[in-house]
Amino acid sequence: QVQLVESGGGLVQAGGSSRLSCTNSGRTFSSYAVGWFRQAPGKERESVAAISWSRGSKYYADSVKGRFTISRNNAKNTVYLQMNSLKPEDTAVYYCAASGQQSGLGDLSRYTYWGQGTQVTVSS
Repeated sequence: QVQLVESGGGLVQAGGSSRLSCTNSGRTFSSYAVGWFRQAPGKERESVAAISWSRGSKYYADSVKGRFTISRNNAKNTVYLQMNSLKPEDTAVYYCAASGQQSGLGDLSRYTYWGQGTQVTVSS
C-alpha cells in the first residue's frame, strides 16, 4: 500500500523559497516514480516535476525549470520539491503522486496514488 502525505507550503512572499515534502507512510518508494502536481482555483491539475526512482531521471514543466528542484532521500522514503524564486502564479494546491511506470513522468494519467495536497500561496 502506498500512502502519501505532503507537508510544507503555506504563505510565501514573491521571490521567496519553500520546500515541500512527500513521505510514503506505506510501502517503500523504491519501485515508484514520484511526481508533484498542482491545481490552482478554476484551473486543471498540471504537472510540475517528477522523478523516476530507479533511474534518477527527472521531468520539469517549462514554467518551473530553473526555479524548482525535485530530489529524493531513499533512507527517509521521502521526495522533496524545492521551490525558489516563487511567483504569485505558483499559488495552488500541490499534490504528490506515485506511479508504477518509469516513463511519461509528466503524464498525470500514469499516477495511481495521490496525497491529499498542501496549499502554497505566494503573495505579491
